[in-house]
Amino acid sequence: MAQRRAKQIGALPWRKKKGAVEILLVTSRETKRWVIPKGWPMDTLMDYNAARQEAFEEAGVTGHMSRKPIGTFDYDKRLKDGTLRPCRVHVYALEVDAKLSDWPEKRQRKRQWFSPDDAAWHVDEEELKVIIRQFSLHI
Repeated sequence: MAQRRAKQIGALPWRKKKGAVEILLVTSRETKRWVIPKGWPMDTLMDYNAARQEAFEEAGVTGHMSRKPIGTFDYDKRLKDGTLRPCRVHVYALEVDAKLSDWPEKRQRKRQWFSPDDAAWHVDEEELKVIIRQFSLHI
């Protein structure tokens, strides 16, 4: 029997610069792959606010968060013991209004702005590629 997917929440940080949409990605701590800020739901926060918190901690950005997910994607999270945990990430759009020079995970991750096509190319998850491309067409 297949293992049930654990729920995670994620933020898709974006901005418009000179009329063009840009997407902010961060590197994962372990594999250094390009990903969106994401994590586990928080008991004391609504999911969209937990996604906002992840964006602050992992990418050092703040802004206006969508209250409804713009999509979901599945991936397998590698746990500290090396096992894989199937996860489904509920993605919320975050329109960035401030990029901080210091944030909690600054020394553990890199962050970089990408065009939507480049961002989609850099992430591994096919469903996340689709979310990025579709989102950028409707902004």
